[in-house]
Amino acid sequence: MDTETLLIIAFATFLFAGTMKGIVGIGLPSATVSILSQFTDPRHAIALLLLPSVISNVWQVYRTGYFMVGLRTLLPFAIMLFVFIWLFSQLAATLSVETLVLGCGVAIVLFVLSNVILKSYEIPPRLDFPFQIGAGLVGGIMGGLTAIWAPAMAPYLIGKKLSKDDFVGALGFLILAGTFPLLFGYIQAGLLTGERAVQSAIMIIPTLAGFWLGEQLRKRVDGKQFRALFLFVFFLMGINLIRRALF
Repeated sequence: MDTETLLIIAFATFLFAGTMKGIVGIGLPSATVSILSQFTDPRHAIALLLLPSVISNVWQVYRTGYFMVGLRTLLPFAIMLFVFIWLFSQLAATLSVETLVLGCGVAIVLFVLSNVILKSYEIPPRLDFPFQIGAGLVGGIMGGLTAIWAPAMAPYLIGKKLSKDDFVGALGFLILAGTFPLLFGYIQAGLLTGERAVQSAIMIIPTLAGFWLGEQLRKRVDGKQFRALFLFVFFLMGINLIRRALF
């Protein structure tokens, strides 16, 4: 596929993914990686995601005012994410395309399942620290290889019984904590070239436009129905990526 056609597809993808994030608060990495991996190397898809992810999550954390709260309550989780995403992102350059496609597919399917089948439960205060360490380790490995670490965040954040606003703030804080080492790792591994950095910067525009549109639609659209449709579509995309890698 030529570069111009890919960028048109990417622009539409980031507009859609930004809109989805504006409506339901999640899904930017899952949407962009799952869609663009149908057309290009997952490493290229992840490289395009980096700058829009940084900017959109800085904005999300700023809007919720959760940064200092996150430092006080989620620091072990954030440190584990930072270290292991940085380490494993540098391995991405050595893996075959098929392995990365398989990893992305599995991560997307786990992301969907974690949002569908998790039941209500509560993490006792005495287990908070080990939960943060374990979830940060798993999320760091997944995030470094596939840029998707929501499957590790969801069980922990659901178990914390956070309010709606705190949940969105914590989500933004942990995504931001992982995005910076992913960016650094891709630069060190030579996967974020000057050309791809420019392309990634361009994708900030449709991401923020979609985010604004999603915030407006959130007032009119049934969020639960949209979220269910979104999860179903991306479950199919994850299965398709697994199929591509294996067959």
